[in-house]
Amino acid sequence: MTTANQVTSRGDGFALGLIATGAASVGIGALVAIVLSTIGATEQAVTISQMPIAAEEAGAPLGGAQPVVGSAYETASVTFSVLPAGIRSMLWAESVLPAIATIGVCAIAWWLAVSLMRARPFRRAMSTAIAVVSVLVIVGGTVGQLLGAFARAAAVEFLATDGPGAEPFSLFLLELDLAPIGWGFALALIAGAFGIGSRLQRDTEGLV
Repeated sequence: MTTANQVTSRGDGFALGLIATGAASVGIGALVAIVLSTIGATEQAVTISQMPIAAEEAGAPLGGAQPVVGSAYETASVTFSVLPAGIRSMLWAESVLPAIATIGVCAIAWWLAVSLMRARPFRRAMSTAIAVVSVLVIVGGTVGQLLGAFARAAAVEFLATDGPGAEPFSLFLLELDLAPIGWGFALALIAGAFGIGSRLQRDTEGLV
C-alpha cells in the first residue's frame, strides 16, 4: 500500500534515478565538449571537416569496382595553419550551440525525474524552463548549421585569396537538418501541457 511518503514504487524510483543520473552524465559530457571546443579554437592549426568538394573535382574513390556504378568524394577535411578569427568563431559556435541545447535538455530531464520521484512534476517554473529549452534546441540546431556553412564558405574564400587553393571546393553548401525544429516544437507543446497541469494541480490543491 502506498503512503504519503512513498509516492513512487521502488522500481519506479530506481528507473527515475537511473534517468536522472544518465541525464546528468550526458550534460556533463556536453559541458566537457564545450571546453574542448574552446581549447581547440585557440590552437594555431585548425582542421575543418566536411569541406564541400565541387562536383567537377569530386573524383572516384572506388574507381570501376563492381557492382559499383559510380562514386565520388563529397567532403574533405582540411587543416589550416592560420585562419581568421571570424571563421574560428563561427566554427566554435557550430559545435558549442548544439552542446548548450543538449545541456538544457539534460537539465530538464534531470529536474523532471527528481520532481516525479517527489510526485510534484507540475511546477510553474517547469513549463517556463521547458519553453526556454525548446528555443535553445531550435536555435542551437539550426543556427549552428548555418554558422558552419558560412564558416566553410569563408574558408573557401580565404583559400582563394592565396591562389588556386579554393578550386576543388564549392563556395557554399548547406544541407539543413530540420530535426531540431521538430524537437523544439515538441518541447514547446510539452511546456504548454505542463503549464496546464500546474494550473490544474493548484486548483485541485485549493479544493482540498
